[in-house]
Amino acid sequence: MYHVLCFKAWGDPSRKRCTITPSPKMSQEETKAMCAEEQPGRTDACVESAQERPTRLYRRRWLIVLLFSSYSLCNAYQWIQYGIISNILMQFYSVSAFAVDWMSMVYMLTYIPFVFPVTWLLDRKGLRVVALVAAGVNCAGAWIKVASAKPHLFWAGALGQVACSVAQVFILGMPSHIAAVWFGPEEVSTACSIGVFGNQLGIAIGFLVPPILVPNVDDMDKLAHHISIMFYITAGVATLIFILVVIVCAVLHGLNCYILSFFAIILLLCHFYIQVFQDKPPIPPSQAQVAMQNMPSQDYSYLASIRRLLCNKPFVLLIITYGLNVGCFYAVSTLLNRMIIDYYPGEEVNAGRIGLTLVISGMVGSLICGIWLDKTKTYKQTTLAVYILSFVGMVIYSFTLNLGHLWVVFITAAALGFSLQGFFMTGYLPLGFEFAVELTYPESEGTSSGLLNCSAQVFGIIFTICQGKIIDFYSTLAGNIFLCVFLFLGIIITAFIKADLRRQKANQQSAAESEAKQASQKEDGISSLKQTKM
Repeated sequence: MYHVLCFKAWGDPSRKRCTITPSPKMSQEETKAMCAEEQPGRTDACVESAQERPTRLYRRRWLIVLLFSSYSLCNAYQWIQYGIISNILMQFYSVSAFAVDWMSMVYMLTYIPFVFPVTWLLDRKGLRVVALVAAGVNCAGAWIKVASAKPHLFWAGALGQVACSVAQVFILGMPSHIAAVWFGPEEVSTACSIGVFGNQLGIAIGFLVPPILVPNVDDMDKLAHHISIMFYITAGVATLIFILVVIVCAVLHGLNCYILSFFAIILLLCHFYIQVFQDKPPIPPSQAQVAMQNMPSQDYSYLASIRRLLCNKPFVLLIITYGLNVGCFYAVSTLLNRMIIDYYPGEEVNAGRIGLTLVISGMVGSLICGIWLDKTKTYKQTTLAVYILSFVGMVIYSFTLNLGHLWVVFITAAALGFSLQGFFMTGYLPLGFEFAVELTYPESEGTSSGLLNCSAQVFGIIFTICQGKIIDFYSTLAGNIFLCVFLFLGIIITAFIKADLRRQKANQQSAAESEAKQASQKEDGISSLKQTKM
């Protein structure tokens, strides 16, 4: 007896690639015969892969996801730091609101052409290389923006923002990849939520800190000083996070960190980071990962993988619904300052606090959604429920924003509208990633999440530009209703997504086979015992 887990080959969908687990009673000759039948021409490789591979969870997996979250936090902060003080920067640089909006939208625009080469790099070179590039480019972008704290150097800030947006391309697709490669089947959704958590925390800080550091003053010299402080703090934090990773890694390797000089830390950075931030664990965390790692690398084709994903109807529908939901979140985040200032002039700090409320509630939503998915595995039902509540939250926010009293806005928009909108709309991020991995297994997690994020960037640019123009020519309420219409459309499309949870099926099949094998061994043991007594 033997067990065969089959799936389509990477390069040719008409061929099957099988992971074969022999029963304990099979001899090596029987295993060879079985492999010759199932995989002709690859008998030796088949026999080697047919040996049972154990699974193991490493404690370092939590360090890896936290290291990633730290980079993601710093990068996400820089995405929103311009938009939340857009009226102040318009005055300082003498540019239009649309130009300042592009400092946020450049994150979305850059992602679209770079996502495919970056996901290819993630598949080919692994997690470690992508993480190192992301950290380096993000830190460089932060320091470039330090030079832009003068009224005539808006272009320097734009250049630094472009560098940070390139780093973001390396970061956005990593949560689902880290979760799938390092974490077990009962904790992948929680791990993905923690990965997204760092990004959301960075956005929250980006809403809160810039309005405090850069007050709305008329003196251009004072304003330049405050803007310079903001950029220096950002660059310093980016550098400190870089150094912190080295210190943590040095502690893990038993070195005395207190005697390391600054230059020694920089020189040792790559060595220690490479030792800890590995592409994948030596032993896979789940049977689904065992099956994926048993697939021959020469059969993998990146373009063929994209074609298969785009022919997967449930995944295509998810691409659309994910883009609609997250695109709305991007538009609201980018234009939040303009919407609040429109009704409450001079309240830049409170606009940032409302944005903070949105993201903090979203961070809680992400973690709860991740834990819920690990416990229930109800991907479609949870996704649909979260989508409906995102729509409800957006409607409440839209119709309470213009009541005329700021304390009412905090109670209704923050406590009701934004806690609902933030909790569920931002909580949708890890839901979309994990649902995509389930629908597309055994395809690469980096490729599926890359396509999701690409959709979000496209819709984010469209929604931000359109809502901004609607606010300029009509009203803020009309702009918010515009987003509500597309969220409602997303609900309808989500209802038609077929919940084909392929990764869960692979894990369940492996678990069932393991239980059957244990039962068979137990029965054999009982039979042998009876024969001995007789």
